[in-house]
Amino acid sequence: MPEPLPVVDIGRLPATDEASKLRVALESWGLFLATNHGIEVSLLDALMDGAREFFHQPLETRQKFSNLVDGTPRHKGYGCLLSQDQTIDWFDRVHLAIDPEDERDLSSWPHFFRDAMLEYAGESKKIRDRVQRAMATLLELEEDHFVSKVTDRAITFAAVNYYPPCPAPDRVFGFKPHSDGRLITVLLADKDIGGLQVRKDGRWFNVPTIPGSLLVFVGDSLEIMSNGAFKAAVHRVVTNPVKDRISVAMFFGVDGDTVLEPAPAVLDETRPARYRKMRTKEYIQGILELYSRYERMIETMKI
Repeated sequence: MPEPLPVVDIGRLPATDEASKLRVALESWGLFLATNHGIEVSLLDALMDGAREFFHQPLETRQKFSNLVDGTPRHKGYGCLLSQDQTIDWFDRVHLAIDPEDERDLSSWPHFFRDAMLEYAGESKKIRDRVQRAMATLLELEEDHFVSKVTDRAITFAAVNYYPPCPAPDRVFGFKPHSDGRLITVLLADKDIGGLQVRKDGRWFNVPTIPGSLLVFVGDSLEIMSNGAFKAAVHRVVTNPVKDRISVAMFFGVDGDTVLEPAPAVLDETRPARYRKMRTKEYIQGILELYSRYERMIETMKI
């Protein structure tokens, strides 16, 4: 269903008119198309080309970067993490640990896109910080309120996703409906093939792309910290019967021991806390357990 998604020129933030567009995006959609983000298109193209080259390699080559260690899946490498009762979505993935830096193992990253990914990760952090400062200002918090939560133990990971052609697109999702659990997600979407949809007011909308743009999503953690002022975007990926699709998601969060709770400065007698407290690592585990049942962990947090 067509409806124009918010477009924010983040290079102009915190200009008042651009901040107003950002507010609408965060309160109504939970995501926006980011333009003028400062990352060269040549780098975006190099990353996508390298990712596509990797997924077009024979299975034997891809499995050299497997996430399996002695038959047990880990949270980095090639392959999907599935619980025993989880239905399989129609996609393939490389999961990369970006931060904390001492957990980053570049030797295990596919060489097809290793250099481009490392540079892209650094540039994406600049977008994360600029957007989070603008978000804090909109909530009348200290400008670095959210940025300060991202310590040297904060978790950042990348997911390089491949959605092959699906012979039964009406029977399986590329990715089931969900919202991201971390603070924000920066997504580099396929510029040629669509498939991403976002839910707003109970309806699903196709997410378009502007060449050279990025998508920025609000995650559950930020919804909780903002006490619901900003909404985490519920989204899904539908499959294509003919063409494959690539995307690169950068998930920015806090460290696992950080307690997720509304910022005290956004609460008062007329605005009580709408979410209970929980450690991040426990919250993320809850997401994994509920995902296969099409349930959202954040709904269990509401007071």
